[in-house]
Amino acid sequence: MPRILDVSVERFPVAGRFTIARGSRTEAVVVTAAIRDGAARGRGECVPYARYGETPEGVLAAIERLRPAVEAGLDREALQEAMAAGAARNALDCALWDLDAKRSGVPAYLSAGLDRLRPATTAYTISLDAPAAMARAAATAALRPLLKIKLGGPDGDVDRIRAVRAAAPDATLLADANEGWTEANLVRHAEACAEAGFALIEQPLPADRDEALRGTPRPVPLCADESLHDRAGLDRLVGLYDAVNIKLDKAGGLTEALALAAAAEERGLAIMVGCMVGTSLAMAPAMLLAARARFVDLDGPLLLARDRDDGLAYDGSTVQPPSPALWG
Repeated sequence: MPRILDVSVERFPVAGRFTIARGSRTEAVVVTAAIRDGAARGRGECVPYARYGETPEGVLAAIERLRPAVEAGLDREALQEAMAAGAARNALDCALWDLDAKRSGVPAYLSAGLDRLRPATTAYTISLDAPAAMARAAATAALRPLLKIKLGGPDGDVDRIRAVRAAAPDATLLADANEGWTEANLVRHAEACAEAGFALIEQPLPADRDEALRGTPRPVPLCADESLHDRAGLDRLVGLYDAVNIKLDKAGGLTEALALAAAAEERGLAIMVGCMVGTSLAMAPAMLLAARARFVDLDGPLLLARDRDDGLAYDGSTVQPPSPALWG
């Protein structure tokens, strides 16, 4: 029986509004690929991201162009050559991982060389807002051990940093500027983060201007996000950043993400595993990276008003490994 590929666009409402330096959203728009081979079905989810020139329609079209090869038996290794890194390849790559697990009965984590999957502590995101509003949100989440603070507004970030720390005195805090800072305010904002005891600053400058970080004092470690997609861009970041945020949608799937993590570690870079705002189906493959990550940011389902059936189980900020019914 030949393989059958199904692709669809799905929408999941955000609980409230999710805001970063580039704008706000009230729903997560995802593309889901499902590959059926006999009785086995593998699924993968991606989140097309406008920052990288992606749209749901464009991702759908890219996957459709590869339909003949997928239905003819394309495997993960061949997929890496057939499609560039990005959301479309992520959906197909993760669907193939899941399909292989369902057909063989061997869990994906074992195929990836892990002895088991363990629970992980995920960051919980505080959206960009006025300092007082962010302080209220942080106070509500203050018992969570790890908070990711969205920054990068046109002004007021120093006040935001101080207000959030005052509201969540015991939490480990990560700053994420989403390319929203400038060379003129970088040092002032980094010093404010240091004074407030932040553990990491993610992507302070635009990706095309981050060479300015070379030689700049860093009282808080810096993490690349928008500046890194896959292994092709890794060597340039040595000396600019202390860590890299690996996201499956950027890397183009779990296959490249695992290789990227190993290559980053060889270069002395710490690992953060992150996500776009998506459902548990998008988070599940990333759990295979959580064991080697210094920080885990897989809170996408916590930001949604509803998740998929058989979604990941969250106990506060502790996320459990996925069930086979979900993925892997």
